[in-house]
Amino acid sequence: MRNRHSPSNNQDSELDRFRFRIAFAASAVVLAFAILIGRFVFLQIMQHDYYTTRAEDNRISLVPIAPNRGVILDRNGTVMARNYSAFTLEITPSKIENLDETIDDLGKLIEILPKDRRRFRKLLEESKSFESLPIRNRLSDQEVARFAANRYLFPGVEVKARLFRQYPLGSIASHALGYINRINKADLETIEKNEQEANYKGTDHIGKTGLEQKYEFQLHGETGYEEVEIDSGGRAVRSLSRTAPVSGNNLTLTLDMRLQEITEQAFGDRRGALVAIEPSTGGILALVSTPTFDPNLFVDGIRTEDWDLLNNSPDRPMVNRALNGAYPPGSTFKPFMALAALEMGKRTPSQTISDPGYYNFGGHHFRDDKKGGHGTVDMYKSIVASCDTYYYMLANDMGIDNIARFMGSIGLGKKTGVDIEGESEGVLPSPEWKKHRFKHLEQQKWYAGETISIGIGQGYNAYTPIQLAQAMAAVANNGVMYRPHLVRYITDTKTGEKTMIEPEPLRTLPWKQQNIETIKKAMVGVNKEGTGSRAFAGAGYESGGKTGTAQLFSLKGAEYRAGKLKKELHDHALFIAFAPADNPKIALAVLVENGGFGAQSAAPIARMVLDYYLLGKLPKGAAKEDDTPEEEVEE
Repeated sequence: MRNRHSPSNNQDSELDRFRFRIAFAASAVVLAFAILIGRFVFLQIMQHDYYTTRAEDNRISLVPIAPNRGVILDRNGTVMARNYSAFTLEITPSKIENLDETIDDLGKLIEILPKDRRRFRKLLEESKSFESLPIRNRLSDQEVARFAANRYLFPGVEVKARLFRQYPLGSIASHALGYINRINKADLETIEKNEQEANYKGTDHIGKTGLEQKYEFQLHGETGYEEVEIDSGGRAVRSLSRTAPVSGNNLTLTLDMRLQEITEQAFGDRRGALVAIEPSTGGILALVSTPTFDPNLFVDGIRTEDWDLLNNSPDRPMVNRALNGAYPPGSTFKPFMALAALEMGKRTPSQTISDPGYYNFGGHHFRDDKKGGHGTVDMYKSIVASCDTYYYMLANDMGIDNIARFMGSIGLGKKTGVDIEGESEGVLPSPEWKKHRFKHLEQQKWYAGETISIGIGQGYNAYTPIQLAQAMAAVANNGVMYRPHLVRYITDTKTGEKTMIEPEPLRTLPWKQQNIETIKKAMVGVNKEGTGSRAFAGAGYESGGKTGTAQLFSLKGAEYRAGKLKKELHDHALFIAFAPADNPKIALAVLVENGGFGAQSAAPIARMVLDYYLLGKLPKGAAKEDDTPEEEVEE
């Protein structure tokens, strides 16, 4: 019997184990190759597009190209806002180890002034560290060449070509135009709200006020893009493709820039506002608020010292008085009161009152400006001579609710809807308004005596110059009221197509034509024989107007003497007008803060404006105040 532990059996067993190992190893090799081949197929075929894109992304940078901002022109084609290209030296803070040292070293190569450093620090506080920020603007060709030769010494610093906004007329019409400045967090929220994030890639500035703000998305344009091949150091090697940006649309305004300039000149160094409107369209011919400011100061980021001067000035040049300033209308309110009385049947043109120089109501004497009164007064004389007593009595007869209803219908105490943000509503007083205005019940009560002073444009009355101009334009245009607007048409820079901003009639007031003519005739009388006659003596056209004086504090029976008061306590001067009388082409409202009597300081400004607009007459310097003695002025 053969031994089962013989050498031949051991050899067979070893051979089986060897074969198993060979088979296992071969299977493992085959499996490994299968996995490798599968992974190769997955990566090279199934994921080919994905990894190709990843590779391209590592090699290609998509650079946004900011569009040219739209140009702004006046009605005659005068350029009011444009762009120009210049080089800037910019720093990306996140790529710099020692920012101060880098700026010091740059200063040895290119002049960097202390004001440049301060502006950069301010921008740094308002921006993210990975954003490129300018340390110097408007580099010369020599400075660009000098930096290019030393660029390798300054990682994170580069020269960029930027578009800059320019206002070639400086401070003229600055409150209408507004200005642009760097985008902040609030602006980003607005951009996101309007789903414009992609279109603002590469854009650093945005409209902050005025037309620049209101028409931002029209002016901005469409951002372009350039595919650029970059090397391992992140430097551009060559351009692969380019989608050109589309310039923003151009705005053509209703403003007449020469009229605007002459109007601002007429104010001189006085604070105030003027709004001139084309009655038949609502187009604003001039929108002035003085003092003005230079919007060019804001383009690069305004210097701290410049901002302090503007912001802390007692003259408040940044306030748009034409839209935001609310003032008692004074006697400019009287033509509207007279028209309301005619429409409501409270008065007829020939109906008279006897004016003893005061109106007694509830034991209180409401004083007229003229000692001894005006005698017998009809409606014509009440406007021409500006008789307070007539309107004290009329206000009492009409009642506050009727007054408020009529004045609201001509736009007083309401935003006009002009195409600039930030308009004030003003105050149209009424019992309902008083309930909402005051907290305590005793203060909420409307007293009959309060109605009396409302009738002469005092009391709680407070309206903006643009509201007064709109109301005057409505009367001049026989009751057809238009929304005041600044933009005449928008030009698409891609197609050249013009989109007209059609005049938008707000309402046609149901006034009787004979009533309108009665008021117009009386206002013509103001400039011929009344309170505006000195200012309009010798005018080569016929115009209608009304002077006004707005008291800043109660006289309590005393007489007003400007010479004995500080300038800031002088009354405000107002004037409203339209011309030519038979076919009005222009209606306006003028306000001069602390100007005293309207006939003395506001009416001469209106005369200068109308002389230029109707006759082309160029003035010499600011409008001169009428030096008529105070006791001879009645308003």
